[in-house]
Amino acid sequence: MNVGLVNRVALKTLGRNKMRSVLAILGISIGIGAVVTMVAVGAGASNRIRTQIASYGANVIWIEAGSANRQGVRTGLLGTKTLVWGDLEAIRSQIPTVTNVSPQVDTGVQIKYGNQNWRSRAVGVSPEYLEAKQWAVIDGTSLTDEHSLMIANVCVLGQTVRERLFNDEDPIGKTIRVSNLACQVLGVLARKGAAVTGQDQDDLLLMPYTTVQKKIKGQTWLDDIVCSATSAQVLTAAEEEITQLLRQRHRITPPAADDFNLRHPVEIYESVAASTKTLNILLASIAAISLLVGGIGIMNIMLVSVTERTLEIGIRMAVGAKGLDIVSQFLWEALLLCFCGGAFGMVLGIGAVAISPQVMGWPARISLDSAALALGFAGAIGLFFGFYPAYAASRLDPVDALRHEM
Repeated sequence: MNVGLVNRVALKTLGRNKMRSVLAILGISIGIGAVVTMVAVGAGASNRIRTQIASYGANVIWIEAGSANRQGVRTGLLGTKTLVWGDLEAIRSQIPTVTNVSPQVDTGVQIKYGNQNWRSRAVGVSPEYLEAKQWAVIDGTSLTDEHSLMIANVCVLGQTVRERLFNDEDPIGKTIRVSNLACQVLGVLARKGAAVTGQDQDDLLLMPYTTVQKKIKGQTWLDDIVCSATSAQVLTAAEEEITQLLRQRHRITPPAADDFNLRHPVEIYESVAASTKTLNILLASIAAISLLVGGIGIMNIMLVSVTERTLEIGIRMAVGAKGLDIVSQFLWEALLLCFCGGAFGMVLGIGAVAISPQVMGWPARISLDSAALALGFAGAIGLFFGFYPAYAASRLDPVDALRHEM
């Protein structure tokens, strides 16, 4: 069998029915484009989740004041005052699987510098907070334990606050007003970017927790305790130990609900992963339907082609062509249609991926695997839906085929 001759005959045959061939190619293209987009969006979402977990601190445990749900109502921070410094000390001294334990007291504040002002969030912490969150100070200096002991009026700015107040001016050593408190800028934090919830992680300023607690909020309890497990393997065990310890300290007995809530990044991002999975299933369904419709279109075209070319088939078989030669001829035509559709589908998929950041808010990633998957699907469709027409052509009786149209 001369493969080059078969290819030329296949191209010539498809060229005689341009509109029919284009419609068949279009059906395959939509399905392949959906496959490429699905794989790229899934890869981009997974990479985004991994990046955001790393930016938040993969092993961070956030102990929030207030139960997760009490009789169907979320109590929130304002409803609970039982999370105190003694709880933090107990966690630090009695649970060896956690480290970098920091208090957190935060509130919304109006920040002013010169004629600039900005509404942001003051977060009162200890130096361990930056270690737990894996957050670096890229300019100036950080908070120290002495600042907390002295209830010092100092702060470290997030990138968004620095840009809003200072533009290109160096903020180090400058004095800003946080609510009614004059506060000296010690340093600037590295950029974290947006959280998965859309919240700007850089729109804050860090201060000694005692300063926020006593001079801004005027309270004696903590809003949160932030710490990190020593490894991902002990994260679940550490949460269980913290829960048992705090229930004991707060004298909570079954069936009473906890007056605190433990969260960590994996829980926060699981909802995003679930949404991404739903999106991928939707795209996969669209791809499957499109590929099925395209495949049926290929089969119909091949069956019509067999009927139209019955005499040609009879002549070829009369001069010595075997059944395998006839099967190969029609399979090549089906494969050419599908590979053309696959190539155009790749173009459609690349176009969809290019606009995905504007539509979904995160970039998709096209890999060689997705390209190979798309072409593999195209070839499989050509073989699957082209086989029956090709087999039917090979089973024609040469005598009956030669009598066709006579």
